[in-house]
Amino acid sequence: MYAIFRALGKQFRAEKGKTLRLPLMTAEAGSRVTFDQVLLSSDGETIRAGTPLVSGASVVAEVVGDGKEPKIYVFKFKRRKNYRRKTGHRQRYTEVRITDLNLG
Repeated sequence: MYAIFRALGKQFRAEKGKTLRLPLMTAEAGSRVTFDQVLLSSDGETIRAGTPLVSGASVVAEVVGDGKEPKIYVFKFKRRKNYRRKTGHRQRYTEVRITDLNLG
């Protein structure tokens, strides 16, 4: 049993009990979040595809906490011009655990 939903501009596959890393959300740890934009749902035998959304379907998740991805280094360089720039970036994320799937 799984569902594919859209949240924060990206698409994710949700299964009950699975932990996902979503882009940073303004939600506190321990709170519950509901995602209503379900694009596709499956109960193991039948697959329901929405046009564009599956009516009555939703994904309920519990916020585990926030975190940061490993650092990515960006290095700019122009040869023979004495130009070098080194910067880093750490993308922030919110970790959620899927608690319930309502397939509609």
